[in-house]
Amino acid sequence: MVAIARALVARPRLILMDEPSLGLAPILVRDVFRLVKEINDAGISILMVEQNARMSLRVASWAYLLDVGRIVVDGAARELEASREVQEVFLGGRR
Repeated sequence: MVAIARALVARPRLILMDEPSLGLAPILVRDVFRLVKEINDAGISILMVEQNARMSLRVASWAYLLDVGRIVVDGAARELEASREVQEVFLGGRR
């Protein structure tokens, strides 16, 4: 949270985030993703690398999904989240 606050002080147009949820308790993960969404809704673009594909797709507008360092699928986050293939391979099955 401090790193995000430090980034916002500079009034950026773009913030790069690398695994913002790494090592956090589940309740804090929800808070971080809520904050990411609020920042983006305020007009700041975010480029985020994140292992938590399900949460990332819920706050993203566009996504690239990688397998062993290669882009295997990309597209609108909502469409990817709804995709049967993405559900099975990246999100652990349908919910």
